[in-house]
Amino acid sequence: MSRDPEHLADQSVQLGFIFDMPQHSSPVPPSLLAPAVATVVYDTYWRFAVERQNIFFRRFAGDSPPFSRDQIMQQYKFTNAYRASDRVSQYLIQTVIYGRRVSIEDLFFRILLFKLFNRIETWELLDKTVGPILWSEYDFRRYDRILSNALQLGRRIYSAAYIMPSALVFGSARKHRNHLRLLEAMMSDEVPLRISALRSMRAAFELLRSYPSIGDFLAYQLVTDLNYSDLTDFTEMEFVMPGPGAKDGMRKCFASLGGLTEADMIRVVADRQAEEFERLGLTFRSLWGRSLQLIDCQNLFCEVDKYARLAHPDVKGWTGRTRIKQKYRVPREPMRFWYPPKWGLNDVIDKQGGIDCVSRI
Repeated sequence: MSRDPEHLADQSVQLGFIFDMPQHSSPVPPSLLAPAVATVVYDTYWRFAVERQNIFFRRFAGDSPPFSRDQIMQQYKFTNAYRASDRVSQYLIQTVIYGRRVSIEDLFFRILLFKLFNRIETWELLDKTVGPILWSEYDFRRYDRILSNALQLGRRIYSAAYIMPSALVFGSARKHRNHLRLLEAMMSDEVPLRISALRSMRAAFELLRSYPSIGDFLAYQLVTDLNYSDLTDFTEMEFVMPGPGAKDGMRKCFASLGGLTEADMIRVVADRQAEEFERLGLTFRSLWGRSLQLIDCQNLFCEVDKYARLAHPDVKGWTGRTRIKQKYRVPREPMRFWYPPKWGLNDVIDKQGGIDCVSRI
């Protein structure tokens, strides 16, 4: 297939899709995105968002697998259309943030400790051994001993979701020790109080970004996680920082960004979501009235990058990857969903039988 940008842009009306949804579409009118040039993958972006959210609601309703007729989604793992609906984010929200009433310092410590490892099993190992996990009762030697023993037993203590820099500036050959020292430095600098006093997500991002080994992508992820709590109250439509996967997805969705930055394009996409669903004849089931936010659109670009490796193998990204690593496994237990109370969703979910029934202390 030709790699000419105009040829790719025209493919949106020539190629079929395997989603179980209306396939009629019209090319993106040039005036709507100009001077950016969309490819066939741009339409797939919206169809992917709809089908991934449909899978979410089928699981919510207790349907039996397969949750989609899409063969790629049946075989491979993709995150939810909404970041906060993913398993690890739900654990963070329900257990780490709202599972226990704690001070501002303890809350920040809990969130950052969980996210530096981003692995539920690591949190539960620490909680079981030293619990409750609180800055007021923190001891470096105890935490280090537990994590070092786990490594010696061959256990993974970090998630494979994204690579965590080793923070070697703190002087240890052991990654987890450097991350504990990094967290100690933040606590010593009173970052919990400082970040809770900030009035913009960008300012909070820049504060986290100022610490060793925390780059743009990680700082954005961390500020998003902190914002699930009551430490901050930023809108998720205020600020976005695209990661490497999202940039690769945009490379596939657009033959040219027309001079826009990746962050600009994420905002354009978020602002145009209703019009794009209508253009393609799609019905998108939002998160109980909450539209896709900037963080969600950023994540969807990352996921459509993976999806396009099989759905559109001739459309190349920056990395040239052709395979999807993680296979989909049917969950052994149904998930219960619960979101930050300030979003105002939980009462609606409760009426539909999806609220987490575990009491909160």
